[in-house]
Amino acid sequence: MPHPTTPPVGVQEPVLRVQMDEGIATLTLNRPAKLNSLDPELVCRLADAWEQMAADPAVRVVIVTGAGDRAFCTGADLGRLIPLFTGARPAQDEWDQRLQADPRLLDKALLRRTDYTVPVIAAVRGFALAGGMELLLGTDLRIAAEDSEFGLTEVTRGIIPAGGGLARLARQVPWAKAAEIVLVGDRISAQSAAEMGLVNRLVPSVHVLDEAMQLARRMARNGPLAMRKAKEVMVSSNGLPFDEAYRIESRAAGVVMASADAMEGPRAFIEKRSPHFTGT
Repeated sequence: MPHPTTPPVGVQEPVLRVQMDEGIATLTLNRPAKLNSLDPELVCRLADAWEQMAADPAVRVVIVTGAGDRAFCTGADLGRLIPLFTGARPAQDEWDQRLQADPRLLDKALLRRTDYTVPVIAAVRGFALAGGMELLLGTDLRIAAEDSEFGLTEVTRGIIPAGGGLARLARQVPWAKAAEIVLVGDRISAQSAAEMGLVNRLVPSVHVLDEAMQLARRMARNGPLAMRKAKEVMVSSNGLPFDEAYRIESRAAGVVMASADAMEGPRAFIEKRSPHFTGT
């Protein structure tokens, strides 16, 4: 996967920047003038990028972030995306047409799925609102700026957060907190988000990406198959009775224990060297 380069003068910046560095993929939502809101092109490109990351064995961890320091993502572009879905405007380009033909691309873009096993870190600066917060809820670890803000504000617009927000939030924070976020619709501070366990770490805005990258580098040294299988079990067993959850856990353990990585890890420990994991 090539590193991004600065486009020539007169050439438009891509709405999604993709960068690969030693097993760590960084996806940057790149519409800072629109607070990184989701238009049809960004939805399609983000959905495609997630699929590419999942299919690439070289990818150990993904960081998702937003360009600039004003917003991680503020959800749907109310002038472009919502009118397309409601029929208020016709399809005008290939991205509109593709999204009309397959509305599930929005689910894929927001990680509204249970089969995505690549570990994902969100690096949040500024606003993570509406669909932007729903994307956050689809990630596994979250590093946020101390002055960032979060919220599912859809009810204030007469709609609901149906990009995974309603299904996921109450599984990640206490019910009463989730109900307040969803039903009141006000934004919450980074400190409040951290106190309820919605984010892992708060750091100054200028350090968010560095902190996320340090965490990703630490994770990239782990066994990639082990991490993917561990995440798979966490997601697929969530809410199930223990007996069923244990069966899922045991099946995953069987796959991991039969791998070359499971032999390499203990061998490297005994030989006092760093392990060389291949994901097989």
